[in-house]
Amino acid sequence: MRLSYIIGPLVVLFLALVLSAYFYHLLPADLATHFGLDGTPDGWLSREMTMVWMLLPQLVFVLVAWGVAWGVTRLSRRFGQMKGTGVRTEGVVLFMGNIIALPQLLLCFAMVDIFSYNLYQRHLMPMWIFPLVVLGLVTIAVGTFLFYIFSKIRGGQRG
Repeated sequence: MRLSYIIGPLVVLFLALVLSAYFYHLLPADLATHFGLDGTPDGWLSREMTMVWMLLPQLVFVLVAWGVAWGVTRLSRRFGQMKGTGVRTEGVVLFMGNIIALPQLLLCFAMVDIFSYNLYQRHLMPMWIFPLVVLGLVTIAVGTFLFYIFSKIRGGQRG
């Protein structure tokens, strides 16, 4: 188990912690945390509960990434399914552990948008655009990764 297997989730967690620590004292006691389709607030939480609801899932995502990376590493050692395919287990575990940073990025963007609205009464961008951009980039990355894996497997079966 290497730290690089979960570096993405750890970096996003660290970023969320730094942003929360910086903005905590600047925020009002009650924050608008839920918004209607037109961007006007229709739900509020206290500053403390907002931080809990923004940071606790980040920690859970890091623990899930660690569990996935640890489990796949242990299973690959035990069963050795990747031997002879030309695919390195480390690359697969690196991808699986770090892909969990994607939902963390969405949550981190929502947190920053909540901070922005409560401090400056402005949204960074409509919330639906950010996930579309992220999902588009992820689709390209996953497609490239799968193409690489399948080409390695086909090449390994020929030799």
